[in-house]
Amino acid sequence: MSDIQLLPGAAKRVTQIAEKLGKEAMLRLSVEGGGCSGFQYRFGLADSIEDDDKVAECDGVKLVVDEISLDLVRGAAVDFVESLGGASFQVTNPNAASGCGCGSSFSV
Repeated sequence: MSDIQLLPGAAKRVTQIAEKLGKEAMLRLSVEGGGCSGFQYRFGLADSIEDDDKVAECDGVKLVVDEISLDLVRGAAVDFVESLGGASFQVTNPNAASGCGCGSSFSV
């Protein structure tokens, strides 16, 4: 099992966002304390890859995760999902003991 996966739907969306902003197609996922369930996911375009980052690739797009966040999302998959409730990056995290209705926070 890989440390983390970037799925094709997410890679496509990162490419679209990066092209509009004139940046490299590189998504950073980090985990912060907070949210409804204890931890929350944060997404943003990455400007660089740090020495302790883990990098996953899909269709030429990089997913960058720092070492501390990786401990909380190891084995997870990142996708981009569009539904009636909106469109967002979503993490399927096998380490999450529980989550919240918004899908952006979790507990371990």
